[in-house]
Amino acid sequence: RTRQRPKQRVNFRGQLVLYFVCKRNSSTMAKKGNEKKGAKTFKTKCSQCHTVEEGGAHKQGPNLYGFFGRQSGEAENYSYSSANKKSGITWAEDTLFDYLENPKKYIKGTKMVFAGIKKPAERTDLIAYLKKSCSA
Repeated sequence: RTRQRPKQRVNFRGQLVLYFVCKRNSSTMAKKGNEKKGAKTFKTKCSQCHTVEEGGAHKQGPNLYGFFGRQSGEAENYSYSSANKKSGITWAEDTLFDYLENPKKYIKGTKMVFAGIKKPAERTDLIAYLKKSCSA
């Protein structure tokens, strides 16, 4: 006679969440973005409010030069919302990727008036452009 093993409970919801988190991180963030496409995205969706040049002027949003590795709300001579200053976010590829999807959801109380970029590839391209053009 064969002995039967006791049934094990399987947490499919947890496995499904883990699968999608890993899939998103491995498929989107692991890919190197296209800087040229990112420049086009910046021009059409970001340049109305931001500049990227060293010493560039603040517009409705802050100049972005040198923001990678810097904590949110710390660009000199720019008036940030208190939510942005208190967020404690350090800008890196992963934090920027999530932020750009929906800024108002990521930092509740931010004054950034932007609906976000829903397409992961478009965000990855924009981040590649920003890493190149904003690096100190």
